[in-house]
Amino acid sequence: MQQAALDLILVPQTRIEAAPSDPCESTGFDIGWDHAHHGLVPPPGLLLAGTPVCQGWMAGKAVFGRRVLTATRPVRMWLQLRTLAWRQGVAFDSQQVTPNHLAQIHSALCPVLRQPLGGAPGDALAAVVQRLNPLAAYAAGNLATLSQRAAQALLSVDVAQAVRNARRAERRPGVADDLLDGMDSAAWWRLATLRSFVTPLPFFDAACLPLAVLPPNRVRVLNVAQGLQALVTLQFVTPGWSQRARALAAMLPAHTLRHDFNLFIGALAPRVLEAEHNAQAVRRALEDAWLQERVQRRWQHFVLSLGEAASETLLQRAAAAGLAGVRTQCLPTEAATEGWALATAGRVAASPSAQPGMVLPAPAARTAARPARMASLS
Repeated sequence: MQQAALDLILVPQTRIEAAPSDPCESTGFDIGWDHAHHGLVPPPGLLLAGTPVCQGWMAGKAVFGRRVLTATRPVRMWLQLRTLAWRQGVAFDSQQVTPNHLAQIHSALCPVLRQPLGGAPGDALAAVVQRLNPLAAYAAGNLATLSQRAAQALLSVDVAQAVRNARRAERRPGVADDLLDGMDSAAWWRLATLRSFVTPLPFFDAACLPLAVLPPNRVRVLNVAQGLQALVTLQFVTPGWSQRARALAAMLPAHTLRHDFNLFIGALAPRVLEAEHNAQAVRRALEDAWLQERVQRRWQHFVLSLGEAASETLLQRAAAAGLAGVRTQCLPTEAATEGWALATAGRVAASPSAQPGMVLPAPAARTAARPARMASLS
């Protein structure tokens, strides 16, 4: 009995056509491919014939068919952010910014307005994942979940402008001013603090800023003074803070510095003791305490006397000893800002050519960033 020979060609689940060689077109192809892999349809404007997203989507549909992955909320947000970054020509670190990372930075409250997030897209309290430093990429450490109103306010100011708005609002308490976007002084201080975490600043400038908001999950703190500031403040979030504070004081190099440190702790502790016995109330009490003149004065006297080099040493020793109470890493600046595209102000290395359905704003102006030696507290 004769049997016909069959030539079988096994095709793995990979692209049925080669990805474009141009980086922008390749990224668009990947976005369309991943939409198809999760059974989703890209925005209509990107499905015009010949666009990279359309090509990737059609290729993905041909391979996956109905054998698709579950499109969870973090996955949908991940695809939306990648699409937005691609259309704007902004760099996106796909190695670190994953659906799992976006799930970790999700928050039910806006850290600036302190109001529950929710509502339709575009509403003032709608949740958005925002780059805290608009001159850096969509990258791990530079992203936080904010309200739409806070995100718009953040994009309109740098650190110095946010501080000026905070001080201006302090002189006009309770007055709604369009120039202040309806936010009070405390909200502007929180916005300035968030912006400063991811902006390399001179040591003196960073030391003079109040810690009006504790770093959101996974946000990297690039300034040594603020890294130490956050580490010391986080002592009060969990029980046993007095023992940890004494351990920190013992690491200080001089008796006079220990005295200054204890005076600062004495200024901060009463607000914690007055707070309700739950983590959220304690965090809010700590943030509000930092807006008190006595707390700021005690802190500035201590940290400026300590100096930048000694602050960095203390921060590293305290983190190594596990005194932060949360997972803490001290990294070199290059590692902390890996994937941030700071050299190109957050833009892709090569400016992408316009594709149908793409909106490419003018490149942002570049600014020189002072290298920071402190990296991450997340």
